[in-house]
Amino acid sequence: MDKIRFIGESEEIELYVLDSTRLAGINYLLASDVEAGDGECYILKETTPEDSAEAVYEMVEDNGILDYLAGIFAEQLEDVDIEF
Repeated sequence: MDKIRFIGESEEIELYVLDSTRLAGINYLLASDVEAGDGECYILKETTPEDSAEAVYEMVEDNGILDYLAGIFAEQLEDVDIEF
């Protein structure tokens, strides 16, 4: 399982990438703070500038988009229960 480092405004956390999807030309990741079992889930939106050598993501905070993407990820990962 891929592991990424997410650097937020006040902290740095390592997340495990559970799945990814592309919607309206934008890449999204479903990530968790644990590799298996119950943990915190996050949906990240790619915001990488064209001239960047590294991928840049930000947390999705819009509840409407979160709900929509959670439904997509739930369909893709049939054995995972996603709650926000």
